[in-house]
Amino acid sequence: MASLTHLLSATSAVALQHACHKQLQLVKTQKVPSRMTFPCMSHKPFSICCSKQSPWEPAPVTYVPSDNIEDKFLEGTTNIFETMSSGKPAESSLTEAEGLTDVKSQPPLQLQYLRWPVWLLGPAILLATGMVPTLWLPISSVFIGPNIASLLSLTGLDCIYNLGANLFLLLADSCARSPDSSQDSTSKPPFGYQLWNMVANVMGLVIPLIVYFASQNSFLQPQLPFISYAVLLGPYLLLLSIQILTEMLTWHWKSPVWLVTPVVYEVYRVLQLMRGLKLSAELNAPSWMLHTIRGLVCWWVLILGMQLMRVAWYAGFTARAHQKQLHALPNAD
Repeated sequence: MASLTHLLSATSAVALQHACHKQLQLVKTQKVPSRMTFPCMSHKPFSICCSKQSPWEPAPVTYVPSDNIEDKFLEGTTNIFETMSSGKPAESSLTEAEGLTDVKSQPPLQLQYLRWPVWLLGPAILLATGMVPTLWLPISSVFIGPNIASLLSLTGLDCIYNLGANLFLLLADSCARSPDSSQDSTSKPPFGYQLWNMVANVMGLVIPLIVYFASQNSFLQPQLPFISYAVLLGPYLLLLSIQILTEMLTWHWKSPVWLVTPVVYEVYRVLQLMRGLKLSAELNAPSWMLHTIRGLVCWWVLILGMQLMRVAWYAGFTARAHQKQLHALPNAD
């Protein structure tokens, strides 16, 4: 009985081992998937998002390329070292650009040398065309008598001075303007100055005409013939008309010489009227004509003094404007 029991237990053990061996072989022969999947569930990766960053973590740098900007990296050369060495800092580029601008704004040295003789040439032209004929030329060679020849001779002298004055104004304008065409060198006189100057010129033009018409209408006695009046005041009236036209042109062109134009003509006008006083003695002019010429001399000396005061005021005004500009530069920086 005991042997039978021992035999049954041994047989069951052998059968159990044989069943386990078959089960292991069955598991090896089947392809077991690496992970189990269920048909009703899909596996998705989870991402952890955190909107709050640590205080020591730097902010992420985002770069959004624009569609209208093309990629021009290392364009123009095939050598990367040549391209990298050709780039300069922005500060050095700005410094070089400012240096080139300063060099361009400075006038050439040859132009500066050419401007120096102009400072002597302009006044020399005025001296040769105005003062020399008036001071050294005898009156007898110009004035023959109350006739057309004397009138033309005196008018010719004044025309010579007018040519010299125009050349002087052109030279002065070239000196006043900057050689750099990019800089604005125009200068417009104030409207008050234009009005006052025009009134002074018109008064100097109207007073002799009123005196002449008063003489012709027997308000002033004795009467003065027209040819004698033309010899005494004809060149004066002609040159004054030319001065008015010249001043209007300088105002229209905004030339920097608008301030010296009246001075150039008024200085010669005083000499012109003093010459008329000498000729009135040769013509035996009436006393009212002498008083008229003397009054005109006083009038133009007064106007000339006011013009010189205007030049001094303008120099001070320019200096104050320059100082304000210098003080405004540090504040702007």
